[in-house]
Amino acid sequence: MAKLIFNYSAMNSGKTMDLIRTAYNYEENGLKVLIMKPKLDTKGGNTIVTRAGLNKNIDISIKENDKIIDLLKDKIKNIKCIFIDEAQFLTENQVIDLFVFSKTYDIPIICYGLRTNFRGELFEGSKILLALSDELNEFKTLCKCGEIARYNARKINGEYTIDGDSVVIDGTNNIEYVPLCGKCFIDKVLKKKILTK
Repeated sequence: MAKLIFNYSAMNSGKTMDLIRTAYNYEENGLKVLIMKPKLDTKGGNTIVTRAGLNKNIDISIKENDKIIDLLKDKIKNIKCIFIDEAQFLTENQVIDLFVFSKTYDIPIICYGLRTNFRGELFEGSKILLALSDELNEFKTLCKCGEIARYNARKINGEYTIDGDSVVIDGTNNIEYVPLCGKCFIDKVLKKKILTK
């Protein structure tokens, strides 16, 4: 029976690069894949983009109210694997659809995404992926201090912040995201959160 897999990490761990590499392996062997991403991720338009400059066209853009099963039912002929980038932006119902779809049609679905937002809170999609996925894989990246980074921080004009909308794509409005280890996340982010309570 096919698995629903969630590959998660902090920013800059190579998730999208791994997606492109794995999809390429399937395609190089003559196996057809589908690549999807939530429409909420506006970076790259109809492509997925790595920070290293690689990109790949997507087949389906997922809107917030889309039912995954409706999006896929007419497109699965000969599909051997489905890939989803930025899966943290999926809704709970969409992740449940993916779980059901993987078992009903026996097609593996590999999701890539962040576990938590810049405040250290689970994204809706990540929360249910952590609960339902048959396989969980944490990708590793480094904090500037050299420790393993598991958290994401938001910077506006170079300053760490806990303010603002939960979802703002990096590169817009002088916003950037950086991966942090637990100690640096406490020092740079959580202390601000505690002080504002």
